[in-house]
Amino acid sequence: MENRVYNFNPGPATLPLSVLQTIQEELLNYKGEGLSILEMSHRSKTFDKIVDDAMDAVKKVMGFGDDYTVLFLQGGATAQFAAVPLNLALPGKPALYVNTGSWSKKAIAEAKKLSIEPTVIASSEDQNFNYIPTSFEIDPNASYLHITSNNTIFGTQWQEYPKTGDVPLVADMSSDLYCRRFDPNQFALIYAGAQKNAGPAGVTIVIVRNDLLERSHDDIPTILNYKIFAEKKSLYNTPNCFGIYVVGLVMQWILDQGGIDKVEAVNRKKAELLYQTLDSTDFYRPTARPDSRSIMNVTFRLPNEDLEKQFVAEAAKNGMVGLKGHRSVGGIRASIYNAMPLEGVEALVQFMKEFERKNG
Repeated sequence: MENRVYNFNPGPATLPLSVLQTIQEELLNYKGEGLSILEMSHRSKTFDKIVDDAMDAVKKVMGFGDDYTVLFLQGGATAQFAAVPLNLALPGKPALYVNTGSWSKKAIAEAKKLSIEPTVIASSEDQNFNYIPTSFEIDPNASYLHITSNNTIFGTQWQEYPKTGDVPLVADMSSDLYCRRFDPNQFALIYAGAQKNAGPAGVTIVIVRNDLLERSHDDIPTILNYKIFAEKKSLYNTPNCFGIYVVGLVMQWILDQGGIDKVEAVNRKKAELLYQTLDSTDFYRPTARPDSRSIMNVTFRLPNEDLEKQFVAEAAKNGMVGLKGHRSVGGIRASIYNAMPLEGVEALVQFMKEFERKNG
């Protein structure tokens, strides 16, 4: 579409063009209702169907069964850093965490504020989070094990998820949910801010195994209580109606692409092309260890910071935006989420080669 740039922002991120066009078509008059989703009552039958369809699609894409419940919440993944220990931590049973970067550290810090002392069983902080630790022991008596499946800032991603036995596995999948196939039954709870692969900013997806809902007790603040929101079908209070609607559209877009396996194949092709380019030269230096590289957030450095600033500026002039690395680490970051077309990565690779030719 004319004048649209390739959006490599880490989040809010690029959305499928066809989804944006559907939103545009339905914005003023949703399916003949005479009003917009933005104006519609969340207690209406029409919105009831929107929620039901979105919940069903969230489960269908990845194959979650009837033993899982989908919640649409607010407060982003940040709210879930507190909600997880509040709902799942049991007296006398440790809450386990693997520390793989900034978001893991924030989750650990929130648990501490709640006087739920987390046990960090592994960390990659010794190498500035450039890898995913794979050697650790899981206490079989633990309340849960929490991991961050993908690290947007450091460009690392779990290649295989830990086998936890009877210990519930909890994952913050904000930046890679729906980027690839995995066994849903391996997880007790998944949460994700939707603004990467699943929808717009402002709505948070929680997929929780039903037996875990019994852990939610009455003393938990209502707005963070999984059981109450499950009973009320995410409608305890006014939800992010528009965000839920868009999540439903994005899930249908994934299905229309041929499903999660087709989407994963394209994602891996994009990542392979970009990493091959990085590995073929000394001018660009990937920051993540090869065995831990993310297929969603590709992070790298140039010979110096001045060249990095020049790279970002010139890329923007060439229609490629959002490539500046996180302020805490610097460098370059290309976020290549589901809706980033292969042509966008091909354009970036061509720009990278030309930039190196001129400045290498």
